[in-house]
Amino acid sequence: MIMASINKRELLRKVMDNEEVDRVPCGFWHHFVLGWDQFHAVGNKSLQEKIYQGHVKYYETVNPDMMKLMNEGFMGYPPIMNNNLETADDLKKIKAIGPNDPWMNEQVAHVKRLVNAFHDKVYVFYNMFAPLQTLRIRFDFLDGRPNQFVYLAEHFPDELRHAGMEIQKDYCTLVTRLFTETDLDGIYYCVQNVQSKMYNSMRYAEIIEPTEIEVLRLANQYRDSNILHICGYAHHTNNLEFYQKYKAKVYNWAIHTEGISLSDGKKFFGGACILGGYDNNPGTLIDTGSKNEVQAYAKKLIQENGYRGFILGADCSIPNDIDDTRVKWISDATYENMKNM
Repeated sequence: MIMASINKRELLRKVMDNEEVDRVPCGFWHHFVLGWDQFHAVGNKSLQEKIYQGHVKYYETVNPDMMKLMNEGFMGYPPIMNNNLETADDLKKIKAIGPNDPWMNEQVAHVKRLVNAFHDKVYVFYNMFAPLQTLRIRFDFLDGRPNQFVYLAEHFPDELRHAGMEIQKDYCTLVTRLFTETDLDGIYYCVQNVQSKMYNSMRYAEIIEPTEIEVLRLANQYRDSNILHICGYAHHTNNLEFYQKYKAKVYNWAIHTEGISLSDGKKFFGGACILGGYDNNPGTLIDTGSKNEVQAYAKKLIQENGYRGFILGADCSIPNDIDDTRVKWISDATYENMKNM
């Protein structure tokens, strides 16, 4: 029998502060639209409504302890659309759009509506890609050119840095507007190593870090509840040492891809709150396991990581077509494994 829910906002706050709790909270997410739709919600109210309703249905089905809002529909940052993104000149064309572009105004209004739907129940976080990851996402999810980002990084590093600094201006504006015009609790900030041997720690610090760290610093000035996601989607690997100076309240990385356990990662990030546990990839336990198997793994993770500073989740977004009742199994398991039952 599942016990009645306690105040989920209070629960997550205590967990993020590394206080001991009676129940480990959980948070999972997946996309609600794919491909073209992820980039073209500006001026498309029906698509914005579809995305909104997807979040609502997910919440009602899963009963999560936090909500991570997907930024789909608004992945199409205007300066990278209708731009071939093939040459140094293409990168030089990327200029900040300022605070009043429709991409900015409609996104803030969309996020405010979503935040209002969940904020009184759970902490709400908004997905934000680091500025240059915006290019990579376009190549991966819209163009089908997965090698193009590495090509640009290797051939035009200075121009790439310039583009990232311009995008960062707008992302800082977006952060400011989100935190001053909505009740958003934090951002879920997505970074990833450039998948190139040319980008060692020195090159990353020179070219990439300046384009992304200010967004996180600004977010931390507004809210003390931001999540750093070191993305291992599709088995991309990362050197986590690149991110030790990236201060966040919660850290989430791909433990199954990186081979760095939750406990080791917690130590690596100075004992901060950690989020994860399940492999997110299609065909893995969360996608294909039986109810008993999925819930047994939840219990194992709780036993291993305890009731302090741990949020049960996944390496990254779980399969888009997953049956949300499978995630509900995990939510139920956290109640069934309450410490003081």
